[in-house]
Amino acid sequence: MIRKLLFSVTAWCIALPVVACIVLAAVWGRPLGWTLMGFVIAALIAAVVVAVHHAEVIALRVGEPFGTLVLALAVTVIEVSLIVSLMLSGGETASALARDTVFATVMIVCNGVVGLCLLMGALRHRVLAFRVEGTNPALSVLATLTILTLVLPAFTSTTPGPTLSTAQLAFVGVVSLTLYGVFIFVQTVRHRSYFLPVNVKTEGAQMVPPTVAVTMTSLGLLLVCLVAVVGLAKVLAPSIESAVVAASAPHAVVGIAIALMVLLPETLAAVRTAMLNRMQISFNLALGSALATIGLTIPVVAATSILLGLKLDLGLPPKEMVMLLLTLMISAMTLSGGRSTVLQGAVHLVLFFVFLFLAIVP
Repeated sequence: MIRKLLFSVTAWCIALPVVACIVLAAVWGRPLGWTLMGFVIAALIAAVVVAVHHAEVIALRVGEPFGTLVLALAVTVIEVSLIVSLMLSGGETASALARDTVFATVMIVCNGVVGLCLLMGALRHRVLAFRVEGTNPALSVLATLTILTLVLPAFTSTTPGPTLSTAQLAFVGVVSLTLYGVFIFVQTVRHRSYFLPVNVKTEGAQMVPPTVAVTMTSLGLLLVCLVAVVGLAKVLAPSIESAVVAASAPHAVVGIAIALMVLLPETLAAVRTAMLNRMQISFNLALGSALATIGLTIPVVAATSILLGLKLDLGLPPKEMVMLLLTLMISAMTLSGGRSTVLQGAVHLVLFFVFLFLAIVP
């Protein structure tokens, strides 16, 4: 059945990346009016959705937990492209963009995505089971990276404000990349069984993997989609910031908009997996995405900041620190038992809506 599904969507999977590239070529170097902006946004969203679809096709071929890793890396490449594009075009006003986007990603994943997965899955299956030996290590790495990159810079004294010196920034980038690499080694090699579904006989577990030809085609189209996303993000960057300024919204809303847009396809995949009672795969998708965002985004933006001499604010304000620490504490409680119900999902979703409300009404 899955093989028929893959071949039935081949036409639009090929057409949409081509259309996105055509839109990119048409608007490159031109000022965007409302009509052109609509086309660019539609093409960007289409390219993101198709990119994640092709990553999912590749995931079916390579198996778990490699499949969720492919999805997380694809989403992170897209997110890094958007952040770097806005950093380069925003000047001084973009100094906090990477921090806001990474923070927004962690809050959206740990509260919005996890909460929605727990709620939807528990409504159908009442009690959801997952592997503590897989979720707890992921959360421990996530907590370490978020505190080191988003909280500690606000308390260092070498440089004023929520910034790090060049040496500190390079060190944090290396530490983030190293710790993320160790986690990937544990997830895919050393203790791979910790990240497999608890019940492999649930619906959808016996999906037929695509052929090598289909997988290689998806790999090529995935690269085309990522090129289109990078270019369209570069074109759209000035318009996003102008819209935020015109609406008199806090600048942090830009980071939230980026994270919400990029994480939408992965959110849908995680919720669909949770409703199939494969909660461990949902956690692999969600937590893996948050880990990849910090473990890969921070080193990239740190290198960009050092090489180009751009100011980079990393330390969170006090209100955001409180929300982050509360999220990590609640996540630790949720992931420590190996079983969850609708109550945990409701708690995480409440935190998610509090985060959105306070971002707009600080």
